[in-house]
Amino acid sequence: MENLPFVDTHFHLYDLKNPKLRYSWLEPDAIHPLLGDVEALKAQHYWVENYISEIRFSNVPKAIHVQAALGIADPVEETAWLQAFADECGYPHGIVAECHLARPDAQSVLERHSAFATMRGVRDLVEGAMLADPAWKSGFSRLAGFNYVSCIDTTFEYYPHIKALAAEYSDTQIVLDHCGYPHNDSDGYFDAWRAALTDLAEADNVHIKISGIGMFVPMLQQRPQQFWTVEGIRPWVMACIDAFLPGRVVFGTNWPVDRMYSSYPDIVNAYRTIIGAFSEEEQRDMLAHNAERLFRI
Repeated sequence: MENLPFVDTHFHLYDLKNPKLRYSWLEPDAIHPLLGDVEALKAQHYWVENYISEIRFSNVPKAIHVQAALGIADPVEETAWLQAFADECGYPHGIVAECHLARPDAQSVLERHSAFATMRGVRDLVEGAMLADPAWKSGFSRLAGFNYVSCIDTTFEYYPHIKALAAEYSDTQIVLDHCGYPHNDSDGYFDAWRAALTDLAEADNVHIKISGIGMFVPMLQQRPQQFWTVEGIRPWVMACIDAFLPGRVVFGTNWPVDRMYSSYPDIVNAYRTIIGAFSEEEQRDMLAHNAERLFRI
């Protein structure tokens, strides 16, 4: 079962030469607030053919693109650009696009996104406190009407806001990205993060996306040059599964960002190794079937 199909729920494409798109985190003088030096990623473009060439030995029949453009005037431009790739070669199978939910034009942006066949969800990169802001929640309330998944990136201090959203808007499916952003190895941190994760998992319309582990390992281990190992990431992966159980777990690679810390087959095979003791049905659910159901692909 070591080569079970893997649906990647988190990868990125970009084109720094496209005048309709902008990637503020990849601009020449940009310093990423989380990752610091990302010069290795600042090629002129990373297109779908580049991604396909990297997944070819990993049995990845489907993949979800998550918003990469930042600072763009019109986020629907990225969706249109991605849809052209999907129409041409089949990837991506789903798009999680940007929409600034607190803005007055949120409804019209969502409507314009909906014109594209591959559109499946929304990510709005806001500070965690914004998840309780009335204007932001008003925008969030519109997602159910489009059957869009909400992908949320925040640290465990703000999981209660997500749980409250899940209760108030129970017909919207929420995905906590990147294992909920663990980023510290101080005494007690792992236990506090795990406890918050377990509490959040009580909301049955919240799912966990196990992804981005490579970029967090240097912070977790407080050693910038330290790369991950299977055993090093195992406790974090298993804590996510223990909290949400196999029925609400999906996996992603955060490619090509995590290429700075790994190869594509290495990270996918690490996931397969870590969940190897689960039943074949549970493994297939976590690696592929849950993502297919959640994102309708």
